[in-house]
Amino acid sequence: MMQKKIYFPFLLMSIVLFSSYILFQNDQKPTLYFIGDSTVKNGKGDGGGGLWGWADFMKPYFDSTKINLQNNALGGTSSRTFQTQGLWNKVLDKLKAGDYVMIQFGHNDTSPINDSTRARGTIKGVGEDTVVIENILTKKTEIVYTYGWYLTKFITDIQAKGATAIVCSPVPRNGWKNGKVNRNEGNSYGGWAKQVATKTNSYFIDLNAIIADQYDALGEESIKAFFPKDNTHTGKDGAILNAASVITGLKSLPNCSLNKYLLSK
Repeated sequence: MMQKKIYFPFLLMSIVLFSSYILFQNDQKPTLYFIGDSTVKNGKGDGGGGLWGWADFMKPYFDSTKINLQNNALGGTSSRTFQTQGLWNKVLDKLKAGDYVMIQFGHNDTSPINDSTRARGTIKGVGEDTVVIENILTKKTEIVYTYGWYLTKFITDIQAKGATAIVCSPVPRNGWKNGKVNRNEGNSYGGWAKQVATKTNSYFIDLNAIIADQYDALGEESIKAFFPKDNTHTGKDGAILNAASVITGLKSLPNCSLNKYLLSK
């Protein structure tokens, strides 16, 4: 009996110390955070309804002994509401020097600026335009800015923490014209995302173009299988292709230190 009483406390203490060591090691490693809408993380990120976001398939590409990955994206959010709903502050509170944040917004920024359902839209473009509204949902006065303004806010917050921002253009929807998938570039969210990344000296992945090239090669009929519910949200195969496309874009970025955490195979 005496041996059991001595052994159990020793075992318990060993478990506590080991757990503390693991937590310490994780805290010391850099973290790659993903923020965005449902195309980045759909629902709870567990494949509910057969739908997935691309960030749920990023872990196999990274060395988990050297970097942590956290998918903080939330379906239904825009670059505006991810901030006004306090979601960004929760990430920002954890962010430390040496971390990375991958950003993809745009799909929901096209929504109405003020309505009784979401009130999540942003002003188009990258300028300094604003509009003052009485938000129907929050019952509060709100200044609404441009898509570019909100993206810039993410990036300046990230840089102020000594972390690295990587901006992605929005993934393509399943929309076609003359045998080619519709692209999001130029005077649209993909083009605006690129403008902001350039202006803030941030990394940019033209995810829309990388994926669209593959869609065009596969053809409209083949791509239908990637969108089991609608023309925006991907199933597992579509999300896996999108995740691989992110890695393709990441590897093309000169001098991006995030690449050193990628697995060799």
